[in-house]
Amino acid sequence: MRSVLLALATLTALSAPVFAEEEAAPAAEAPSLPAITVSVVENRLLRDRVIVSGLVNPVEEVQVAPLIEGQPIETLLADVGDRVVAGQVLATLSKTTLELQKSQYTASLASARATIAQAEAQLLESQAAADEAQRVNERTAALQQQGTASQAAADQASANAIASAARVTVAKQSLEAAKAQVALVEAQLANVDLQLSRTDVKAPVGGEITHRNAVVGAVASAAGQPMFTLIRDGALELSADVAEIDLIRVASGQPVRMVAVGSPEPLAGSVRLVEPTIDTATRLGRARITIDTPDNVRAGMFMDAEILVAERETVAVPVTAVGSSVGGSTVMKVVDGAVSRVLVKTGIRDGGWVEVLEGLTPGDTVVTKAGAFVRDGDRINPVPAATN
Repeated sequence: MRSVLLALATLTALSAPVFAEEEAAPAAEAPSLPAITVSVVENRLLRDRVIVSGLVNPVEEVQVAPLIEGQPIETLLADVGDRVVAGQVLATLSKTTLELQKSQYTASLASARATIAQAEAQLLESQAAADEAQRVNERTAALQQQGTASQAAADQASANAIASAARVTVAKQSLEAAKAQVALVEAQLANVDLQLSRTDVKAPVGGEITHRNAVVGAVASAAGQPMFTLIRDGALELSADVAEIDLIRVASGQPVRMVAVGSPEPLAGSVRLVEPTIDTATRLGRARITIDTPDNVRAGMFMDAEILVAERETVAVPVTAVGSSVGGSTVMKVVDGAVSRVLVKTGIRDGGWVEVLEGLTPGDTVVTKAGAFVRDGDRINPVPAATN
């Protein structure tokens, strides 16, 4: 028994170094580096867009109302959807009452002109009488000085001369009154002619008629609804709501790409103006966008649009490569397999890419996913990301 124990102890002593060497062997191997996907910083064409939506509205809506009151509508010559030109007759009003007034004023004008003729004759007659009375007065005065005429005769001649001169003045005033009466009747007649011309309700501008409230037989009045409503020159625009944070970046002249509901093809346009106020309830501003091909849309349609704010070739990295810290945006830059955290200043975000304004140059390498399990100072096995 003792010999068996000694043999086992000897065997254990000989085997112990072998197991110790086997356990120490893995610890002597170099640790393997983690494989991390990296991307090369490069220049890309990026576009900064503002996404908006809104309704299509007329650029200018014109309401057509009658220019005279109280005349019934006789005919309607235009309907909704018609395209009209400036000056085109849209409806006609009754002329019966106005034509009767014109006949009355025409007769009054003839009477006033006859009165002028009478006043002119009276003026000539009174002027002749006044001249004769003045001559008699002068002769009587001369005779009275010579002693051949009495003082009473001289006074009578002087009074007759003064009265005749007064009658001349009255005749002149009567003539002026007759002329004024003619001018008044002529003005009234011209007013009737103007009203007769306005019985033709004409389009003030060219455009497309969108509403017609006029009815044959109804009495035309400017106090109620307009007879017609039209879109000036058929011009339409998109009234787009813009978020408050984006409004400051939108400016007149920027190109716009629009898509209407149910339309397979996008439409082009440009920002016409940006309204200077923001709705205090919705916190939305408004941009008015000109539509290059308004024939393809209708007023009241809903449209989505992209306003191209900026477009430039610039340094860009994948969006996933950018992280955040207390100091701002950061990326994990890789140099000779070592990772270092770098602060960057970002700009445009377009799709899966973000513009880097400061902190990187083309050719630098960054960790594609900033959230990967790497820290500042780690060493990695960089694996190039698939190019796209």
